[in-house]
Amino acid sequence: MAKPAGKPPAAKAAESAPKVVAENRKARFHYDILDTFEAGLVLRGTEVKVLRQGKCSLDEAYAKIEGDELWLVGCNIPEYSHGNLMNHEPKRRRKCLLHRRELSKLRAKAEIKGLTLVPLRLYFGGRGFAKVTIAVGKGRKLHDKREHEKQKEAQREMRER
Repeated sequence: MAKPAGKPPAAKAAESAPKVVAENRKARFHYDILDTFEAGLVLRGTEVKVLRQGKCSLDEAYAKIEGDELWLVGCNIPEYSHGNLMNHEPKRRRKCLLHRRELSKLRAKAEIKGLTLVPLRLYFGGRGFAKVTIAVGKGRKLHDKREHEKQKEAQREMRER
């Protein structure tokens, strides 16, 4: 009996790898990342279509806990070009989906003075759902940023030798 033709294993692995839509590169420069959490996003249809086109900005975004819910605030997903009157607002708040235990851990860390919830990247997971990586970060002072840059430069020089 012949085997049914399927995708080769390499194609399946590439298909399940997350497709990164947006990344907040400045966050790693402005904050010391202490912990990360992966959360699902509640999106509208036109938002998903725009994300599949790869258009999104996390530059001014942050996460906020209100009651028993986590919200992504300030994430800019532009309007869908072929949308109609039911198109979404580009900077609306979006609900993040976390398990209750994860949310309580995140709340405990976020309540510590000086810590911020920052989105690091937005991507589509292996099953096609939109996900966001939320980090708990501590803001760096200017001298900390300079010191961090010096350390990175020294490590880069060590690798080149």
